[in-house]
Amino acid sequence: MHTPRIPDLAAADPRIAELIEAEAQRQHDKLRMIASENYVSTAVLEATGSVLTNKYSEGYASKRYYEGQQLIDQIETLAVDRAKALFGVDHANVQPYSGSPANLAVYLAFLQPGDAVMGMSLPMGGHLTHGWSVSATGKWFRSVRYGVRQETGRTDMDQVRELALAERPKVIFCGGTAIPRTIDFPAFAEIAREIDAVLVADIAHIAGLIAGGAHPSPVGHADVLTTTTHKTLRGPRGAMIMSTAEKASAIDKAVFPGLQGGPHNHTTAGIAVALHEASQPGFRDYAHQVVANAKALAAALVERGFDLISGGTDNHLILVDLTSKGIGGKPAAQALDRAGIELNYNTVPFDTRKPFDPSGIRLGTPALTTRGLTEAQMPQVAAWIDEAVGASAAADEAALDKISGEVRDLLAGYPMPGYAAA
Repeated sequence: MHTPRIPDLAAADPRIAELIEAEAQRQHDKLRMIASENYVSTAVLEATGSVLTNKYSEGYASKRYYEGQQLIDQIETLAVDRAKALFGVDHANVQPYSGSPANLAVYLAFLQPGDAVMGMSLPMGGHLTHGWSVSATGKWFRSVRYGVRQETGRTDMDQVRELALAERPKVIFCGGTAIPRTIDFPAFAEIAREIDAVLVADIAHIAGLIAGGAHPSPVGHADVLTTTTHKTLRGPRGAMIMSTAEKASAIDKAVFPGLQGGPHNHTTAGIAVALHEASQPGFRDYAHQVVANAKALAAALVERGFDLISGGTDNHLILVDLTSKGIGGKPAAQALDRAGIELNYNTVPFDTRKPFDPSGIRLGTPALTTRGLTEAQMPQVAAWIDEAVGASAAADEAALDKISGEVRDLLAGYPMPGYAAA
């Protein structure tokens, strides 16, 4: 059952309570391997479900437009101070509602419509808000896109420099949503300095790894860091923008009043709790275990004949091209879900298929690491993935059901935050 318990909700709205309980059960029974998902602690759940959701707090601590902020100011200040200490930054803004608005604040802070912005192309592993054509960031600004080398699957830094010198973007984004290798922040910083551009490190996927010392930090290289607070950081669905002292005022004005009104105080509290948790010694162990699990899983998949973009991973994320398996990413992901393994279909670099029916799947190890799985279980996970992909190609539903039962049996031995057996 869901924890914390929800008896009042069950009495007031039984249908919603029933669906929440079913979702808790689903999360418990499946190998959740969507690279951008995780489990928050019960403490974070309690903070985000608190009476803080009742309060409006437009402005910043000690500079509000509504009264009654004596305690809200303390909560937000705690979150800010914890972010600054954990990441070693001059400034932190914890008010953005999610990662996309956080990135939009960067545009508002440092660009005018029509200015050039550089980011990794979405099909190569970038994010919509780094200037892709269907996003407002690609419609209102001149997008300059870099990619990866076809022979290595790694960021083409020569292309980044050539494009930067030719196009002179005012902002350069590094980071993305499907990058399995270490981001070379010093190299990006050198290019940004060469053209006097603002370097923005979008660390949404790797923030928890950076906090835990399992990935190099962009601090000291990037002027601005944007991140979600969930994913590897294991906080609520929110975002932060961190920066040098020089960029702080522009960032704060862009967030409020530039893009949004009152912050979500219950989310701010959840972020503060998650940042406190991330400062504890055990979080460092978790971050390094995430990477160890991903490397072990990648090696096991390669042994089973899977083609991994860049040949492996340095972080939490694995991107697989299924072309050689004779199946598209979408049917494979749907079959894996039926087999109790939750991930997403994903475009791979230089994909010849359409985005809604791409060649690849993207998977990660943050959530299963939170559950307590280690390298010892990764060969079995790879075996299940292999069996499920094969069963999908053969339309063998019985095999998928069998795997699903085996997954449930394994996970019964690994507790889940937010769920307790009845």
